[in-house]
Amino acid sequence: MRTFGTYGPVNPQEHYVVSRTEELADFINRVKLGRYIVIFAPRQTGKTTFFQWALDVLAADTGVTYFPIELNFEVYEDYSAADFYASLYQSIYEEIQRVFEGRGIVPSDNLSQFLKNTKLTDHVAMLRFFQQFRAFLGHEKLVLIIDEFDGIPGDAVNGFLHALRNIYVQRSMRGCPYSVGIVGVKNITQLNLNRSISPFNIQDEFTLPNFTLEQVCELLTQYTDEVGQAFAPEVIENIHKQTAGQPFLVNRFAQMLTEEMGIPKTETIRMTHFSEAHAEIREEDNANLTHLITNIYRDTHFKNILMEIVSYERGVRFNPRREIINQLATYGVIGKGPDGMCQIVNPIYQYCILQAFKPEINGLESEYFPEGTDFVDYLTPTGQINMGLLLDNFRAFIIRAGFRILQVPETPKEYVGQDLLYAYLDQFVGLIRGVMYLEVQTGRGRMDLVIFHNARKYIVETKIWEGPRSYQAGKRQLAAYLKLEGVSEGYYIVFDHRAEPEPRVETETIDDLTIRSYVIPVIQEVPSQQT
Repeated sequence: MRTFGTYGPVNPQEHYVVSRTEELADFINRVKLGRYIVIFAPRQTGKTTFFQWALDVLAADTGVTYFPIELNFEVYEDYSAADFYASLYQSIYEEIQRVFEGRGIVPSDNLSQFLKNTKLTDHVAMLRFFQQFRAFLGHEKLVLIIDEFDGIPGDAVNGFLHALRNIYVQRSMRGCPYSVGIVGVKNITQLNLNRSISPFNIQDEFTLPNFTLEQVCELLTQYTDEVGQAFAPEVIENIHKQTAGQPFLVNRFAQMLTEEMGIPKTETIRMTHFSEAHAEIREEDNANLTHLITNIYRDTHFKNILMEIVSYERGVRFNPRREIINQLATYGVIGKGPDGMCQIVNPIYQYCILQAFKPEINGLESEYFPEGTDFVDYLTPTGQINMGLLLDNFRAFIIRAGFRILQVPETPKEYVGQDLLYAYLDQFVGLIRGVMYLEVQTGRGRMDLVIFHNARKYIVETKIWEGPRSYQAGKRQLAAYLKLEGVSEGYYIVFDHRAEPEPRVETETIDDLTIRSYVIPVIQEVPSQQT
């Protein structure tokens, strides 16, 4: 039986896979046009698997004979340029031998002698090698795929790219390599280049997107067809929604649900199972989320810009020429939204970001609830959450705490209200053994906290005050989301940081849905600093 792959490249013999038919056709068409193609995307997005499939398609093409060479630069980062080229040629030589062996052909004596006598010392020697190797190819077209290109030594990258560019622009030499695919994480502009030149301005950029909802369905349906166990449609939709189709996370969800949770194969995988897997995946130390946390800690400025993206609807414009934006996009933390603004790429990442930046202890935990009360006081006799009472108490807690909320460690004052609400609800949900996760509707500015407990869903939307128009629009946004989720009542909390805030608590009906809204003032200065 096949499995869902989360470790390295996947293949259809061992794993359930997304065929990516349209993307492959697009890429193969560019190869046939002789393009020099680059794809730079975060790790664990399926780049290596995709390019290996592309080479298989080219090898099977009966119309034109392609000579595919696959290289990997991962181990070269600490090499000198001379050592890099020497090792590179050994890899090229082995790949050429592999192609011939795969075809059951013995290279000619002339070619064997040429390959044995060749040495690469620099990019010029590499250029000459390809010029001479072309004569042995006849009508075949050499396709060169380079994985983990970021590993190329800094003192070799300029010359290497110049050599490829020279081959490309000299049309009489273009047949070797005929097409090049460069795969990496960093963009070429982020590598150690001489900024006064543009050594690779002939690149054809290729985007390998995350899985669509249809592709997630395709992946999971393969399992159902093979095993017989079905996924409820809402589970498939929520896997895609929470991961935004990120390939590793999609496969990890499926792996947990089908292999690790012990769900009987005769039982449909439902939302209760999804909620359990969702709670576990956010907390586990898997490679993808570990990379995420490592990357967001790389720069102390990352926290402020990420919290600004999360908290303010006005957002941050996606400007890749701004170094901090460029880095966060390279690490796969943020992306460009449909409106040209930055957005966190998926709700699971946003949850992990909030968890990473949340103080271990804010010093106010003991004051969340009034003396003499317990969490059970916020449950109804039937065991449901009395969310109105719970949020009324949070509002009272902010008033009780006063200026002390400004003393929460490592939390900028403009985000302290949202941080405290998140910590407050997170603690409560943990005590009642519920599950809370995020729904990022726009990627910024509004954050929907979704709580599951006793087969019931509760939705709390939170924002920072950005004016009366934004406040009213938020209610309509929440109502639309409630209708989409099949929930009749929602809660809307807006933190007001103005010098003269206007606190409000109001309940109203919008499109037959009940919206309870809070505008909660957030003190901006400790008393000794107030004028």
